[in-house]
Amino acid sequence: METLEFVIYPDGRVQEKVTGIIGASCAEVTAAIEAQLGQVLHTEQTSEYFAQTVNQSATAVTHTTYSEW
Repeated sequence: METLEFVIYPDGRVQEKVTGIIGASCAEVTAAIEAQLGQVLHTEQTSEYFAQTVNQSATAVTHTTYSEW
């Protein structure tokens, strides 16, 4: 589940936390919001940022032999 959490401090700072998005695509999701909020002072990537999706494929090979006797 993808979530964006915002904490707005009394001094006007906004903390944004993104969870549930794997890889660098979280930057694409938040770019428009950050442009409206103002200057970004600090970014910190989470472990989800560095995670990679795993694509698995399996190929089964079967051989059938028949006895000739």
